[in-house]
Amino acid sequence: MQDLEVAEDNRMSKLIIGLILDAVGMLTYSVFGLGELGDVIWAPIAGIIMTRMYRGRVGKVAGFLTFLEEILPFTDVIPSFTLTWIYTYFFQRK
Repeated sequence: MQDLEVAEDNRMSKLIIGLILDAVGMLTYSVFGLGELGDVIWAPIAGIIMTRMYRGRVGKVAGFLTFLEEILPFTDVIPSFTLTWIYTYFFQRK
């Protein structure tokens, strides 16, 4: 029973952290002129964080896609951390 509670806590922690990180990724566009420069700095950081949050193949693919999403212009509105969380806990086959 305790293992189930730990898994639930980890699940919710990842969701909250993911929502915060998605917000950070979107914040670069809130400061005029900082958008693309902020993305160049944030993209590799977000990719590494994603790879460490989700282990294995999911983490590697999501880390790469997160990097691309952050580095490409006008794609910051995609909540990659949240989408990866949804995929991991609702659609991934165990």
